[in-house]
Amino acid sequence: MRINKEQWSWIFYDWANSAYGIIVTTAVLPIYFKSIAQSQHVSAAGSTAIWGYANSFSTLLVSLLAPFLGALADYPHFKKKMLNIFCWLGIVMTFGLALVPANQWQWLLIVYIFSAIGYSASNLYYDSFLIDVAEDEDMNRISTHGYAYGYLGGVIAFICFLILQLTNGFGKLDGTGIARWSFVIAAVWWIIFYIPLQKNVHQKFSVASNSAPLTDSLKRVLQTVQHIKQYKKVAWFLVAYFFYIDGVDTIFTMATAIGMDIGIKTNELMIVMLVVQLVAFPFSIFFGWLADKTSTRKGILLGISMYFIICLYALNLNTSRDFWILALLVGTSQGGLQALSRSYFGKIIPKESGSEFYGFYNILGKFSAVMGPFIVAIVTQATGKSTIGAASISVLFLIGLVVFAMLPRITSR
Repeated sequence: MRINKEQWSWIFYDWANSAYGIIVTTAVLPIYFKSIAQSQHVSAAGSTAIWGYANSFSTLLVSLLAPFLGALADYPHFKKKMLNIFCWLGIVMTFGLALVPANQWQWLLIVYIFSAIGYSASNLYYDSFLIDVAEDEDMNRISTHGYAYGYLGGVIAFICFLILQLTNGFGKLDGTGIARWSFVIAAVWWIIFYIPLQKNVHQKFSVASNSAPLTDSLKRVLQTVQHIKQYKKVAWFLVAYFFYIDGVDTIFTMATAIGMDIGIKTNELMIVMLVVQLVAFPFSIFFGWLADKTSTRKGILLGISMYFIICLYALNLNTSRDFWILALLVGTSQGGLQALSRSYFGKIIPKESGSEFYGFYNILGKFSAVMGPFIVAIVTQATGKSTIGAASISVLFLIGLVVFAMLPRITSR
């Protein structure tokens, strides 16, 4: 079955916010922050730890909001309205990163935290729209295409940044100016490619309208907890997801800082990030194909196992070659594992309560990301080696693998 216009519009939201993911979260802002912090007499290990704490704090805030936001989204037409609010919060704060004075690393962290809240909360609604645009049998393909084209869009946006980086802004910008313009690129990219979803994607599942939606949503959060208890498969999947997605998010947010700690130069880190995105594009689609040929369950087990191996390999990170191998391995698995988790969850939840359940899916995904960076920060400070901090994340994948392997198979692939 061909992908229709509404599904392509949904897919392209991943393209829209991909520039934020690769430029702000992964490639540019961690380097920019570390350079500013170290110029203000913060140590390399200390700046890595602070970056980890900031990511933990921002994800904690979204985690506390997610159940309420999920319940609120089930009212007619609310889902897209709330998506708009948090999209614009993220976009405006991303622009704001370009305005922070070059010696104010504390303010840079504060603005970043608000941009991350907008980015993460908008993804809650984006994920829950999957059940509106795809039937169960199409979810693997649509979800993996979303991640795949997100990576491809990220590559194109990243190339725009690389042109500025490698030409020194056509001879007119210093390092600070290049970083600031990269934040502008990410924000503009987000705005432009959000338009198709805004025009063509519509909420199909909703609860009855209520004259007091805010109050009623709070009540329905408690009902959601009761619903999850009634669906043991959903509850145990969320336990597994809590652990393994924490590892995925931690590697994503901390990779650049760790690369700098082992001596990799900025330009090489930029190229590594670009290649990872290119590798992730076909492998995300491959995971969707594999899941349709075998099962979503087997695809997820493969992805978790790959990440466990990646964490163990991190113990051997000493050279640029080691980091390249690690990065390429991450590229083979990151999109597929996240996309199949999203589609697997969409298949096992009751559609009439879809946004409520995706609220808890997101709270566990985001709240788990508080733990991973915190573990890396603590272990890095204790040992003085960020590579050991990265390897410590393997325990999260091991727990997630064991719990998910114990789940009963679902009838639908």
